[in-house]
Amino acid sequence: MYRKRRNPVPTSTVHKILRNRAYCGEYDYNGVTYQGKYEGIITKELWQEVQDVLDGRHRKRPKKRTHNFAFSGLITCGHCGCAMVGEIKKGRYVYYHCTGYRGKCPEPYTREEVLERAFTALLKGISFAPDVLAWVTRALRESHTDEKRLHDEAISKLQAEHRRLQDRIDAMYMDKLDGRIDNDFFDRKAGEFRSEQGRIMRDVTAHQNANRSYVEEGVRLLELAQRAHQLFESQLPKEKRKLLDFVLSNSRWKDGRLEADYRQPFDLIASAAFADRQGRAGSGSGNDDFGNWRGRRDLNPCPRREKPMS
Repeated sequence: MYRKRRNPVPTSTVHKILRNRAYCGEYDYNGVTYQGKYEGIITKELWQEVQDVLDGRHRKRPKKRTHNFAFSGLITCGHCGCAMVGEIKKGRYVYYHCTGYRGKCPEPYTREEVLERAFTALLKGISFAPDVLAWVTRALRESHTDEKRLHDEAISKLQAEHRRLQDRIDAMYMDKLDGRIDNDFFDRKAGEFRSEQGRIMRDVTAHQNANRSYVEEGVRLLELAQRAHQLFESQLPKEKRKLLDFVLSNSRWKDGRLEADYRQPFDLIASAAFADRQGRAGSGSGNDDFGNWRGRRDLNPCPRREKPMS
């Protein structure tokens, strides 16, 4: 109840508070979820568990579950924002429908196969021609070779400066033993030099971390993007969910149309792949210098909506 008026808090107010993403450090704008600049007071996992309960996913079910729905917890209804849940009809057909938690919803039941085709189409949006993959892989590794050389040169200079400071500390120590400088002067100057050495070692560590082969991880991501739709079609329901959750976010189904956002860095990959396909369609052949993959800022955004499925 309210502290001052001692009146009970309305159920609608409590429900609004529990639905607010701000408490986990996020906020919604125009149907898209963004990360806030403030720290949440609860974890995202706890917030999602509350949403699951509110959407009715934690209602009592038989202890023995015989079917593992592929898209449970991944899609929300584009009409009302409630969860889309799976249900078996006639003992073998899987349909998804809105929970209708916020009232009667106009979204009809949808076959699982229709949703699967829509997700496959979205995953194809991050695939590209094999020659593009080969070119980007080679370009990444060549650029990393130059970057590694620069990091190595910087590390050598920092290590030389560290040794020079250590030589000064050692020389001052001998002067102290010989009585040429007093203890206070040695302690003050040695402290300054050691502080500088600490900064140098932090810079060395930063260069060493940047020098590690992150390029190979980038290549693996590109290879995953290339094969994502094929993997999706051949995987078990549990693995399908993992793949979709890794690549996509904010999946919404409305009037037979699937909308979703690509997670980073797949959003950039999708934009570049879309631009490459547009270029090939316009010229009738591949682009020899793969200009669409050179980090251009004028790339057209890739479409994130699929045509209605039936």
